[in-house]
Amino acid sequence: MQTAFISIVSVIQNSAEVGRLGDFLENTAAFLKAAFSDFEIILINNRQAVYEIAPVIKSLSPEIKKHIHLIHLSTQFNKNHAIMAGLDRANGDYTVIFEPDFGNEPQWIEKMYLESQRGFDIVYLKALKKDASFLTGFLRSLFYFILKNYSDLKVDPLAHDTRLISRRALNSLLRLRENLRYMKAIYSVVGYKTTFLETGKALGSNGQEKFSEKFRTSLVAISSFTTFLRTLSLWVFLLSGLFVILVIFNAVKVKLTKVDIFGTHHETLSGWAFLVVIIAIFFSITFFNLYILSVYLSNIYAEIKQRPLYIIESIERF
Repeated sequence: MQTAFISIVSVIQNSAEVGRLGDFLENTAAFLKAAFSDFEIILINNRQAVYEIAPVIKSLSPEIKKHIHLIHLSTQFNKNHAIMAGLDRANGDYTVIFEPDFGNEPQWIEKMYLESQRGFDIVYLKALKKDASFLTGFLRSLFYFILKNYSDLKVDPLAHDTRLISRRALNSLLRLRENLRYMKAIYSVVGYKTTFLETGKALGSNGQEKFSEKFRTSLVAISSFTTFLRTLSLWVFLLSGLFVILVIFNAVKVKLTKVDIFGTHHETLSGWAFLVVIIAIFFSITFFNLYILSVYLSNIYAEIKQRPLYIIESIERF
């Protein structure tokens, strides 16, 4: 038996998870009782039917019920926010965010704990493959390409939500009180020594998360943790500048030679070239101003998030 207090945080997102809740709690509690000296299970009801969940817990033995905390959210929130509701109330030496999909494999909890004893503060489960359609797979690849190339984040595209977090890493994570949350990015911001265990369960195999929810989460991650949109604004400005130069050159060429850059003959009108040049210049100035505004807004956004300037992992004295 491991001499550690383990907190299990699990979010109930849909009716299918409610249906499996009884087996999930019995299997997990039985394993934790045999493997660890003490434990607690924190369930977050992300706006599923209370009258379906309460009878399931009440039917369990008193030995199991005394370890369970059930948190009902007032409305359905983003899953990342629901996870935070559980992490805020976790008291264990180690906290495990445990997906209901792994309810029949509670041994992963001890495996992650044993891996953490090798000097790691965060241990997550990594899938061997993705279970997704071609379009979903393409969009996911594009999303992680943006994260990799336009941020300093180290986010594993095959990482499950299930992971073990040490007390000190969790304390640091709870200091990042951002309203727009993407948990995998926040784990990377917090840092600490991180490793993974491979699991045969494919990523996204439950198929319950809606595309709209995934899109919103991706948009939050891109806008909050990367410089992609600011870089995109820069490229739009540069391309618009090249376009303006081309338009001005073409207008002057037509004015002087009556032949455009494509070799087409034109009869010029009085004031036409001047009007085109003026419109092109104002077009360029507009995009330049938009880029400058995007830089200022990006800086303001970075400031108001008030992320810690640094996080101390440990201090040694000699």
